[in-house]
Amino acid sequence: MDLSQDNLDGYEVVVGVTGGIAAYKTCAVVSALVARKCGVSVVMTEAATRLVGPPTFAALTGRKVHTDLFTDPRQWEMNHIALADRADVMLIAPATANMIGKIACGIADDLLSTTAITVDCPLLIAPAMNTRMWNNPAVAANVQTLRDRGVELIGPAVGRLACGTEGTGRMSEPDDILATVLARLPANPPKNAGG
Repeated sequence: MDLSQDNLDGYEVVVGVTGGIAAYKTCAVVSALVARKCGVSVVMTEAATRLVGPPTFAALTGRKVHTDLFTDPRQWEMNHIALADRADVMLIAPATANMIGKIACGIADDLLSTTAITVDCPLLIAPAMNTRMWNNPAVAANVQTLRDRGVELIGPAVGRLACGTEGTGRMSEPDDILATVLARLPANPPKNAGG
């Protein structure tokens, strides 16, 4: 697939970023989507902001980065509903074991988890965690629950992990994540097509 030829003008992708060290890879995915004229809104957990600063994603997208359910008390629209309403695809990369568990159990205690259980578009998740976490029976059960509900997982890959060990749990590479997003978008016209 020649990823350089895709024009995503009119499509909207909500990108969720959690507190995994692989968050730096998500910058490349966001940049590639924006280069294809896709509208990208980034939602970060508090832990994610400690790894990649919101100004980085704001610069890449040209949009405000969403980090809190109650950022602006004067704002009338509910962030999680507004984000979900415009999303043609939602991607969470990296997706920690914590976020996977929240979504699987319907726990909505921050903006990202609340948005993820509100969307009615394809939800793509790129897990990233230590191999022992990935192999934990609770995580495996949560992953299966998400798959049973139609959530698509991208990876994880096998390779060197942030902790220095080798194994399954490495977040997929940006090109692989991008290819999956690109494959899902043209399945339907943009939600906001024609205004």
